[in-house]
Amino acid sequence: MKRVRFRDPSGSVRTGQWLEREGETAGDGGVLTFADREYDPADVDILPPVDPSKIVCIGRNYADHADEMGSEVPDRPLLFLKPPNAVASHGSDVRLPEGKDRIDYEAELGVVIGQQCRNVDQSEAMEYVDGFTCVVDLSNRDDQRKEQNWVRGKAFDNAAPLGPVVADPEHVPADASIDLWLNGENRQSSTREHLIFSIPELIAEITSYLTLEPGDVIATGTPEGVGPLSDGDTVTVEIGGVGRLEHTVTVPN
Repeated sequence: MKRVRFRDPSGSVRTGQWLEREGETAGDGGVLTFADREYDPADVDILPPVDPSKIVCIGRNYADHADEMGSEVPDRPLLFLKPPNAVASHGSDVRLPEGKDRIDYEAELGVVIGQQCRNVDQSEAMEYVDGFTCVVDLSNRDDQRKEQNWVRGKAFDNAAPLGPVVADPEHVPADASIDLWLNGENRQSSTREHLIFSIPELIAEITSYLTLEPGDVIATGTPEGVGPLSDGDTVTVEIGGVGRLEHTVTVPN
């Protein structure tokens, strides 16, 4: 099942399913269902599929991305946070911070937590996973390079588009593809199996320090191919078994 949240034409917020037709995927065709009714995705507002209390992000979790950034592969997961204000939805137009030389796109597999958890053992970690979603980690490199805590660099408004659905774990293969297109040109292409730290390792490490709540998201890191955004760009991320997340960006004058 692929769960979706949306605002129907009457203004009511619904949680339903995104059903795919042959040759289509969630976020690119198909039909939404709720209470025996069907909706065309073009006729509703797609909302973020979860309302996280936090997004826990993982830095340099692909060796090729660490290399392209001129950085070493960390010996333990590199953690940072994005707060709720960073969440944006499928189909949104993200207004980027003003006066910055470089703000990058980063495609990531998002892990959605299903129940409150703390001090989770790796062997039990997947029991706490509700499903998977697509995430774009928008990164303000100007300020990220100047500060250690990355608040300006990573936590600005709408810096974490995610969605369009939460896919049940069984729909997402162990070698799920992760691709990003910028204005229709493929810029990132990898698979889930290239993660340095696995999802169970990440959950165990994170929960040894803090409690994860239902709806929280772990953004598992990005592969090589990150690059800068310009005014009017369209970013499209597709993860095998999940679907396709798309948004545009606006650079203020």
